[in-house]
Amino acid sequence: MKNNQRYSIYGVIVFLFVIAFTLFTTMVQAQYFKNVDPLIGAEGDGNVFIGPSYPYGMIKPGPDCSINSNSGYLPDQSKPVYGFSQVHVSGTGGGPKYGNISIMPFAGDFESIKQASLRTDEQVELGYYGVVLQKWNIKTEITTAQKAAYYQFNFNNKRRKAVKIDLGAYLGETPIPDGREAQQFVGSEVEVVSGNEVKGYTRIRGGWNNGSAYTVYFAAVFNKPFTEFSTWKNEKLYPLQRIQIDEGEKTGAMLFFDSSSSDTVQMKIGISFISCSKAKQNIETEIPHWSFTETLHAAQSKWESILSKIEIDKSATDEQKKMFYTALYHTMLMPVDRTGENPLWENTAPYYDDFYAIWDTFRSSNPLITLITPSREVEIVNALLQIYKREGYMPDARSGNCNGRTQGGSNADVLIADAFVKGLKGVNYNLGLEAMLKDAIYPPGGNEEKEGRGGLTDYNRLGYVSSNFVRAGNRTLEYAYNDFCLAQVAKGINRNGEYWRFLKQSDNWQNLWRDINDNGSSGFIMPKDASGKWIDSIQCNESNGKINFIKYTPLAQDWPICVCWWCGFFYEASSWEYSLSVPHDVAMLVKKSGGKEAFQNRLNTLFNRDFYNVGNEPSFLSPDLYHWIGRPDLSSDRIRQIIYKYYNGTHGGIPGNDDSGAMSSWLAFHMMGLYPNAGQSYYLINTPFFKQTVIHQENGKDFTIIAKNLSDKNIYIKSAILNGKDFKRAWIEHHDIVVGGNLILEMDAQPSALWGTTLLPPSKSDSVNNNIVF
Repeated sequence: MKNNQRYSIYGVIVFLFVIAFTLFTTMVQAQYFKNVDPLIGAEGDGNVFIGPSYPYGMIKPGPDCSINSNSGYLPDQSKPVYGFSQVHVSGTGGGPKYGNISIMPFAGDFESIKQASLRTDEQVELGYYGVVLQKWNIKTEITTAQKAAYYQFNFNNKRRKAVKIDLGAYLGETPIPDGREAQQFVGSEVEVVSGNEVKGYTRIRGGWNNGSAYTVYFAAVFNKPFTEFSTWKNEKLYPLQRIQIDEGEKTGAMLFFDSSSSDTVQMKIGISFISCSKAKQNIETEIPHWSFTETLHAAQSKWESILSKIEIDKSATDEQKKMFYTALYHTMLMPVDRTGENPLWENTAPYYDDFYAIWDTFRSSNPLITLITPSREVEIVNALLQIYKREGYMPDARSGNCNGRTQGGSNADVLIADAFVKGLKGVNYNLGLEAMLKDAIYPPGGNEEKEGRGGLTDYNRLGYVSSNFVRAGNRTLEYAYNDFCLAQVAKGINRNGEYWRFLKQSDNWQNLWRDINDNGSSGFIMPKDASGKWIDSIQCNESNGKINFIKYTPLAQDWPICVCWWCGFFYEASSWEYSLSVPHDVAMLVKKSGGKEAFQNRLNTLFNRDFYNVGNEPSFLSPDLYHWIGRPDLSSDRIRQIIYKYYNGTHGGIPGNDDSGAMSSWLAFHMMGLYPNAGQSYYLINTPFFKQTVIHQENGKDFTIIAKNLSDKNIYIKSAILNGKDFKRAWIEHHDIVVGGNLILEMDAQPSALWGTTLLPPSKSDSVNNNIVF
């Protein structure tokens, strides 16, 4: 062989080795899903779902330890598992929802329908849940696809084996008929189809949204035949009776496997909101094989493709990586993609359910989805418009294929506007405006909790919601912002009449602004009756025929002490918090508070005296409000204080309910150094937690945020350069990110006297006063 040939072959071998090594290294380093810890938020009030799930997955199989737990799960190992149900929500408060189609492996006692066991060796990872049921030494493992799940039961004993399928189990069950926010049983049916297949359904109504009845169908297939079975109805067992028809009673099936057979039993279960046949089709389509490992890897791969869209610097600590990628994960558990599974109308358009609630998620969760996967947000917005077309209103919350409940405004309006101003394609914005106008003009009727705007008759007649209606304070504030969002869409599609009308109405929050002083600050949103008279005190209770009143101050809390949780002037916050919730016109808020210095003192009081509630969505923007007085350094200080104090990588690392990923998305944005003002086209810039963040966008154009010289001391932005040019603003347009490029932040140990101090973020009043059409 000639030397040049030898060298050529050697070069090819070296080249291939380098390529192989590079690919291997990339694969090893690129496993972002391994940074996710689904147990963050499982302790405390986080209420996160800890079982396996696809992104926006319809089936969410996981352990149920208490019917009163919103996610079904309890971290306390002294609380037994009574089953593994297939449908759950994540991070929610209020009354529980779902917990349907409960599966339970067991051994020994075959006469009792109720079975429960303590846990040991619990293992929770992205796409995987495993536990040993201590009572019978049965290892249960679960992984999942989008609409079907895979169970693997390892019976570590020689006793007879059994698997129970309980169609009468669900979360939120109470003995009180029609209890508020409680789920109520309607009916169920079970059928043993063959020696290795069972199908049926459960029908439940109620829950947090007081929804109408929904039906979850299922089909379950086993990798080996069961030798015997019993079905039951109303807690009575019927050996070898194949079917229990729906007579309004709880039903289920026990399936028995020979003790001499293999120790491992595998089960695939599909669910559907259409039919049992559709549930079985979901198994056949999504998990056509009998490989638990293959199913698990598919779930991990699905998540990896999304999580890898945001690449943070390798110098980030393990805890930072865990916090960040878990926050992304939690953001994408809900809403739920039920495309093709809508029992209410037939079409192939995107359909999403479990908006729980948009009031929680519109501020940061949906903007984060827009940033990571704008095509997904387009689907979500189109699903809202489908619901409007078929049912008359977009939801502010929706679960079990039923709208309800509204906590404040018609905040789907904000999602329409957010998509519009950020240039998302594939949405019929004329239809979007029509849906927004329906919210803004036509009262929903009934108890005004299901959808639309409650108290709208007052709002459109008086310019505010009076004390004749509950939640009048936050409704007025939120309707004003909803009107601003409507105006933006109207202007964009040349509907100038609606634009000017609703732009003017977006000032309605000022009609409840009362010039009173509290704790050194002036001006607060306060209650007013329908005649225009300010309300100074409210009735609290009656004792021995005497009616007691309390003085209504900016720190007063009438709920749930004096009135029901939903019946106060504000929902879940005080006037100190809500009076700062004017996201479209912070400049006017600063002016009405007495100017920049007074506003800075007001914000300092909010945080220093613990009037701020980190777990309350109306305060999500509050730490960033220093931007509007030219002090983004103070915003960054507050944000870092909040994250260090309230967030961490432990199982209790989320402050309060995660609220369908709302708390998590707030964290993820701020760790990147960005925060959206939802419904508007820009992001506020703050000090990142990472030296570099790369956003790999769907359009193929990367946007990189570089925090140059970032350290524990250098936590202030001295200057910024966007794509090679000086960038003096502490806010950046969405378009600047979409086109790709680099934002370089020069970090320093001292706040800058120049950067972000003069070109302040947009405000409605500034734009109008300068004759700029906002």
